[in-house]
Amino acid sequence: MSVKVFLDESEIPRQWYNLAADLPTPLQPPLGPDGKPISPEMLAPVFPMNLVEQEVSQERWIDIPEEVLEILYQWRPSPLYRARALEKALDTPAKIYYKNEGVSPAGSHKPNTAVAQAWYNREFGIKKLTTETGAGQWGSALSFAGALLGIEVQVYMVRISFDQKPFRRMMMETWGGKCYPSPSDRTQTGRAILEKFPDTPGSLGIAISEAIEAAVTDPTGETRYSLGSVLNHVMLHQTIIGLEAKKQLAKIGENKVDVVIGCAGGGSNFAGLSFPFVLDKINGADIRIIPVEPASCPTLTRAPFSYDHGDTAKMTPLLPMHSLGHDFVPPPVHAGGLRYHGMAPLVSQAAQEGLLEPMALDQLESYSAAIKWARTEGFISAPETSHAIAAVIREAEQAKEEGKEKTILFNWSGHGLMDLTGYEAFLSGKLTDHKMSEEELIENIKIMDGLPKPNMDKTGKW
Repeated sequence: MSVKVFLDESEIPRQWYNLAADLPTPLQPPLGPDGKPISPEMLAPVFPMNLVEQEVSQERWIDIPEEVLEILYQWRPSPLYRARALEKALDTPAKIYYKNEGVSPAGSHKPNTAVAQAWYNREFGIKKLTTETGAGQWGSALSFAGALLGIEVQVYMVRISFDQKPFRRMMMETWGGKCYPSPSDRTQTGRAILEKFPDTPGSLGIAISEAIEAAVTDPTGETRYSLGSVLNHVMLHQTIIGLEAKKQLAKIGENKVDVVIGCAGGGSNFAGLSFPFVLDKINGADIRIIPVEPASCPTLTRAPFSYDHGDTAKMTPLLPMHSLGHDFVPPPVHAGGLRYHGMAPLVSQAAQEGLLEPMALDQLESYSAAIKWARTEGFISAPETSHAIAAVIREAEQAKEEGKEKTILFNWSGHGLMDLTGYEAFLSGKLTDHKMSEEELIENIKIMDGLPKPNMDKTGKW
């Protein structure tokens, strides 16, 4: 009865996979304020050119630098687990596998790209990185990477998470990162929002604006911005998860995966596991691929596919993505990493093509699933990850109803040991569900009226 599947360090993938090379309908370009495609040079004040090259690359495989691999070896390849205890509790014929990304020093999948981004910035001569963080997972990961690679890190943390998750801030500070609640009084963007909405819980869109402003206004030119999700190069770096999973499944003779699941906020952990399997689906494999989001932030399931800004202050280019509108401030649900108004363009384009089957779940169902997981598999999950677990349980129960064997793979994207206040609120009955009404949705997406519209073409194969 194998529970864990390991790869030797010599078996680690040595290239990342770039879905942009294989999308049946090509990814559409980011646009400037004039509605025209931006050039790579226009991104230079924000990102180093070596990462900009990855952002616009159409190459299918991109080599992972040796020094990046040497750091990844600290926790990679991550183990593939079989959730036998949960299978037994559900009495399901389904086989449930999961990649345990909680084994990284920061406790999530985020260091997979944090280390890569810090390395590329250092190689370009950058001394300081600014970033945003929702639940604190990304801020912790970039602070960790900065410590190892000698780069100063400043983090703007969404205010509600800053208040709810003080231990995340302490993690960042332990690794040398500086963490500020967003909106803050450190930037023009933050001061303007605080003046208008002094009690705002904040949002990832606001925090992104502050971090970009802090980067581009550094007179030394030695600061750049780093994003933990959404952008193409971030999706790229995370594909090491799915590439490892494919090798591990092959190692134990699992030649057919029926369902691939990941929680989705900006899209990085979902893309990291699923994109290598999306390639299989493009090439004819019969796989259902499910990104799971909160019902309070129904980006893929209800928001339009549109051009929109990635941040509140409109400092980012216009990106082709499913978006709830760049002014959207989500309710203060505990899954802070899923509280983003937009979805990665690569994930959005794959969904538009019909390659994905998005699902939105409530907070209470997700926490209930996380409790069942903790009391069977033992691990305490991040609130974000709980959404994926809830979807897995739904799929496993459906397999039981239908009497069908099914192989389910999902990304256990991080532990919840820094998120126990959310569990306390759930167990004491203080949490409630937050569903976005149709009126709220219509009001929020009005801000995109007048913005360019992406091409809605799709092949119709899926």
